[in-house]
Amino acid sequence: MDQITAILDRLLALHPKEIDLSLGRMERLLAALGYPEKRLPPVIHVAGTNGKGSVTGTMRAILEAGGKSCHVYTSPHLVSFNERIRLGSTGQFVDDARLFEALLRCEEVNAGQEITFFEVTTAAALLLFAEEPADVLLLEVGLGGRLDATNVIDKPWATVITPVSMDHEKFLGTRLAEIAAEKAGIIKPGCPVVMAPQEPEAEEVIIRAAARVGAPVAIFGQDFTAYQDNGRLAYQDEEGLHDLPLSNLIGNHQVINAGVAIAALKAADLWPGDVAAEMGLRRINWPGRLQPLTQGPLVDRCPEGAEIWLDGGHNPGAGVTISTFMGEQEERTPRPLYMISAMLTTKDPVGFFRPFAGLVRHVACVPITSSTTARDPFELADHARTAGLEATPFERLEDAIADVVACAQKDGEAPRILICGSLYLVGEVLAANGMAPQ
Repeated sequence: MDQITAILDRLLALHPKEIDLSLGRMERLLAALGYPEKRLPPVIHVAGTNGKGSVTGTMRAILEAGGKSCHVYTSPHLVSFNERIRLGSTGQFVDDARLFEALLRCEEVNAGQEITFFEVTTAAALLLFAEEPADVLLLEVGLGGRLDATNVIDKPWATVITPVSMDHEKFLGTRLAEIAAEKAGIIKPGCPVVMAPQEPEAEEVIIRAAARVGAPVAIFGQDFTAYQDNGRLAYQDEEGLHDLPLSNLIGNHQVINAGVAIAALKAADLWPGDVAAEMGLRRINWPGRLQPLTQGPLVDRCPEGAEIWLDGGHNPGAGVTISTFMGEQEERTPRPLYMISAMLTTKDPVGFFRPFAGLVRHVACVPITSSTTARDPFELADHARTAGLEATPFERLEDAIADVVACAQKDGEAPRILICGSLYLVGEVLAANGMAPQ
């Protein structure tokens, strides 16, 4: 792993900006590598603001249950960089040896030229995907879509646009329609598009983008739908009704994500049937999305009977989804809810925190040690107060946990603890709790 860390550090230094959306540098590097993007298995390309990872994880689980092998590309990672690249040939995250070789080849071919970290590491992933066998590549956009480093696929078998909301305004635009246009940039001529529920202005932009290039669109709620029915997942489209188990992922929003995943597999002509779907939906594992923590060193430090939830959501749309779930939990089993949160400077903390007003008793704001763009806890606490929450900054995660424990002891009730606001924070918590993703 020291070799991996060293080469990743070198690649990070090749461009002064962490984010600089462009396809020119990516296309140059891929040409020098022999165009690996043209030698990939069938691709399903996934963009959107929220739910990309869950939809991708659901597709993978169903496909693998049906006997298909899947390459998977997602970002960011939680604990180890290797998590970004899953190889269909093994069904596992890429091992250090293969990862190092691919990164080294990209570094050597790039020859010190300016290129962003995400671009060069995406090129390494595409190189691995081109040279390792698999039936399908599930390719998740990093940021936006139109100028994202993954948007080098000429003819995906399907593209997916998950719910679009305000996020990364500095790079994608300050209006929802502008952000939706960037996401819709992955749509290709004639390739089917599957669209999750959208705000009207986003939906209009996506439909227009597809019409311009003759791409057929399957719209949630119009061409297909998914809903809970007596503890089961009902999926319906023009072909009929599928009676399936609920997803192993928690939250009502995962019903929609499962429906979008099923529609995408059908659009790509990769649907393995209801038996595989039933097995896959029961097996899905996607860490850091309303993930309950029930054991480990961090759990041991919390009061007996404490309920601990972990979620990497970090934008206003995610705030609504997570707060809705927490409100449902409160209705079922009332408990004092405490939040431990950290966020990046590129996010909208007030927009994220606002849906929790009146629900969260107190917010403990902490740093993110694994990112150079994390908000200062004191600044984050000010944003939480602006959103109507009581908040206190802490210099360490451990101090925040100790404070929550002390408050819970004073209340005399077993607390509900929500750790949220950043996937980087999720990764640090999972690492501290000895739970690296598999």
